[in-house]
Amino acid sequence: MQNKQGGMSADSLNLKKYFLTKNLKKDLPAGLVVFLVALPLCLGIALASGAPLFSGILSGIIGGIVIGTLSGSQLSVAGPAAGLTVIVLNAITGLGSFEVFLLSLVIAGAIQIILGLVKAGTIANYFPSAVIEGMLAAIGIILIMKQFPHAVGFDSDFEGDEGFQTDTGNTFSGILNALSKINYGAVIISLVSLALMIYWPKVKKLAAIPAPLMVVVIGVLLGYLFAGTNLALLDKQFVQIPLVNSTKEFFGLFKSPDFNAIGNKTVWITAFTIAVVASLETLLSLEAVDKIDPIKRISPTNRELVAQGAGNLVSGLLGGLPMTAVIVRSSANVNAGGRTKMSAIFHGVLLLICLLAIPSLLNKIPLSCLAAILLTVGYKLAKVSLFKHMWHKGLDQFIPFVITIIAVVFTDLLIGVGIGMLVGIFYILRTNLRNPYFYTIAPNGEKNTIRIKLAEEVSFLNKAAIQITLTSLPKGSDVIIDGSHSRYIDPDVLEIIENYKHNAYTKGIIVQLQDIKERYDIPPLKDLIYKP
Repeated sequence: MQNKQGGMSADSLNLKKYFLTKNLKKDLPAGLVVFLVALPLCLGIALASGAPLFSGILSGIIGGIVIGTLSGSQLSVAGPAAGLTVIVLNAITGLGSFEVFLLSLVIAGAIQIILGLVKAGTIANYFPSAVIEGMLAAIGIILIMKQFPHAVGFDSDFEGDEGFQTDTGNTFSGILNALSKINYGAVIISLVSLALMIYWPKVKKLAAIPAPLMVVVIGVLLGYLFAGTNLALLDKQFVQIPLVNSTKEFFGLFKSPDFNAIGNKTVWITAFTIAVVASLETLLSLEAVDKIDPIKRISPTNRELVAQGAGNLVSGLLGGLPMTAVIVRSSANVNAGGRTKMSAIFHGVLLLICLLAIPSLLNKIPLSCLAAILLTVGYKLAKVSLFKHMWHKGLDQFIPFVITIIAVVFTDLLIGVGIGMLVGIFYILRTNLRNPYFYTIAPNGEKNTIRIKLAEEVSFLNKAAIQITLTSLPKGSDVIIDGSHSRYIDPDVLEIIENYKHNAYTKGIIVQLQDIKERYDIPPLKDLIYKP
């Protein structure tokens, strides 16, 4: 078991498990699926960021191999994130060159490493569960909406990014445009691909071959058969990888950061922006992936920040894009049956091989068959059963869940989760304010004895509720304030109780305090650890 704050247990240092046959049988096919999902996304995000297409593939390779190796998460997959495209595009434009932007990325990576070392990853422990569930469902809905145009052959928005607004309108207008410009060859390919994704795994004799692999093979064959007919696909309806014809041409694709701009204030502002946004997206994705991990492992958040920082630093030095742990690729990894981080590393190796060896073959893969893979991932993230489950958990869970979905779909990941967090915190505070004590009234002759038994933890958030209760107690009562079960009472609450005790005689109220100390110290962490 790994430590949530970032430590490495003996289990995480055991490298043998990554090479066990039982794990590799699941990890290698899952890595292939992630590779197929990541390939068009890497290219599309680079395109949307105003960066060279090579930088997108390079980032995917670094995310898989470098971050995958250093990360403590077994199922999370890192790579260029659609949520950072606007930041990157504006930064490249504002800084004047891609090389100056790379310097910002190197600094951002160093900042992330520092954040991990000072254990800033613990912030992930405070994300409400309903908000994380809402974020996952929203990503699923966005995937379905964004991939629909690709499935019918309308490919104006190449990468299918995660934002509601696009350069030509929004997600809904994109769907309407797609319906008016259907390519029937793409529709046939996507329908056949969906059928394979749904029914192929149900046939036991065929289940050993990954359904997404068959989807790609059939997609390539149909694309070849449709050539020269009315069902022929356009060039932009296929994957587009830059072709490399020589070693010199390959190394010429790499870019280096311009260290002469180290004194540029905008470089540092950009670096801090990338570091903060990338870290938050990573922590959110990590929390979400842990929720859908069938084995329910806990990923070390601080170690993840260090791994992400190292990956972004290397990416900046070589000419790549900023990376985060990304929920789309990670979800595809989980749904494909991945067991360990070998699947993420293998997807990075495949990206490297395809860049060097077979780019022309990969450019024959139709985007419509890849869209079908993502449509099934999206459905699994936003199933109707999930909505029913959250409804049965109560409104205090369902409302933050739904609001997070709406906010993420109509804004972006970070803004949407921020709105969901505010709603979730509101319900947490409301519950907290209602439960600072237990209240009983017992007749005692002509008087009533009112016993207020304080909760185990009484924070400053309970201050208003307790003050209102005390001031509203009836005159002439006997009041017992019982702190026998309280491990901690906030100083502000203690002050209210003491003031009430001294002033209650004006209302004929006699106040008795039971087991309430003059001061409560917050117990050190070591005292909270169970010792058998």
